[in-house]
Amino acid sequence: MRKLRIKAGWTQRDLGERVHVVSSRIAQIELATEKVPENLSDALDEALKADGDLCDLWWHMVRETYPNWSRRFMELELKAISRHEFGPVIVPGLLQTEAYARAVLRAGRPNDAADLIEERVAARLKRQTILHGPTPLCWFILEETVLQRPVGGANALREQLQRLLKVAQLPHVTMQVLPLDTGAHAALGGDLTILGFGNGPNAAYVEGSYRGQLVEQAEDVAEFGYAYDLLQAQALTPEASLAVIQSAMEDVRDEQASSAGRG
Repeated sequence: MRKLRIKAGWTQRDLGERVHVVSSRIAQIELATEKVPENLSDALDEALKADGDLCDLWWHMVRETYPNWSRRFMELELKAISRHEFGPVIVPGLLQTEAYARAVLRAGRPNDAADLIEERVAARLKRQTILHGPTPLCWFILEETVLQRPVGGANALREQLQRLLKVAQLPHVTMQVLPLDTGAHAALGGDLTILGFGNGPNAAYVEGSYRGQLVEQAEDVAEFGYAYDLLQAQALTPEASLAVIQSAMEDVRDEQASSAGRG
């Protein structure tokens, strides 16, 4: 940013005036003592005519909020032409609303500072551009209990269920619900994502509460792929799944109305 500012012949004050921040903040950013919010990064990119370079650098900076073991997966997911994901406990990150994501991240890292949580929320929401860019085939399977767990409270859950219904309407997205009475199944170990690359080797990512593992050995990835095939066979049809999500959303709404009436 500093190089671009000097090339433009501007002082820190000049640049600050163009993006509506004080010059001292420009100085802090150039000294790398302050992380740049996404909206400011966009404004700086436009003012300095960086052709998206500063926006790209912002994304790389935000990725530093993720642990090392997940960064390779994040690099691969941007290149994948297909994505099959199973969420047994919570809604997958690509589908989360801001309120839901914030509640998940706060619960998982209760000792983290509020600004660090907000960085992670922003990074999670940024990743969701995968759904709206040159989109791959996306297939999501959610356990039915995910639809009932009030992460962030009733309002956050109702908003989250609305988002699931909206995303499920995208032409490249398929969503299924695995019924509660399914019992034991092939993916009881935790979250599972399988990335497809056409002619290249596929990859799988398995994640528990505190750590994830990227799997790239062809035989192991094939095993996870077979497990996902079994889940698809056991889950409700996409049409029936949307009806279950709709019903769950209505149940939350009715409970809220009932609680308000009792109040």
